[in-house]
Amino acid sequence: MLYLYTPLYRGSSPNTYRQPLNTTILHLGSNLGDRKQTLEEARRQLEVCCGTLERVSGLYETAPWGLTTQPDYLNQALLLRTPLSAHELLRQMQAIEDRLGRERKQHWGPRTLDIDLLFFNREIIRDEHLQVPHPHLADRRFVLIPLVEIAPDWIHPENGKTCSMLLDQCTDSGIVKPYIE
Repeated sequence: MLYLYTPLYRGSSPNTYRQPLNTTILHLGSNLGDRKQTLEEARRQLEVCCGTLERVSGLYETAPWGLTTQPDYLNQALLLRTPLSAHELLRQMQAIEDRLGRERKQHWGPRTLDIDLLFFNREIIRDEHLQVPHPHLADRRFVLIPLVEIAPDWIHPENGKTCSMLLDQCTDSGIVKPYIE
C-alpha cells in the first residue's frame, strides 16, 4: 500500500502521520472550446487538488454518445493516487469542472469538461451522489479504449472481468480514434 506522509503541524517530521493513498481511475472528456487545453488544465488541477497522476492515456477523438448531434469529444483516462475519500474526490472533480466552464444544461449534452470517477480502489459505492464503478463504462468504447491503455488488467469489482475483457465484449460501435493535431 502506498502512503502519503502529511505533517500534523508545521515542523513535524515526515513520519508523524501516514495516510493511505487510494487508487482511482478517472475519465475525462471535452467537446467545447479548446478541448486539448481544457484536458491539460484539468490534469494540472487534479494534481494540485487531488493527488498524483500515475498513468495517463493518450488522447482519443470520439463520436458523441447519447445525444449525437454535437461536436466530437476528446477523451482520456487517468490513474490517480489520492488521499481523498471517494466523495471528497467527487467534490474536487466537480469544482474543477465548474472552474473550467462546465454548465449542466442537458443530459449527455455538449460540455467543456466532464470528469467521471470510473473506479475507486476495488470498492463498490452506490448512493444518491456517487456510483462506482461507473455504471455504464462497460457499454462505452470511448471509455474502454483509453482505460485499457492504462489499466488493461484492472478487474471490475462487480463482474470480475478485466478492462480488456470488457472492451472485447463491448457492443458499442462508436468511432474512437487516436487524436492527431
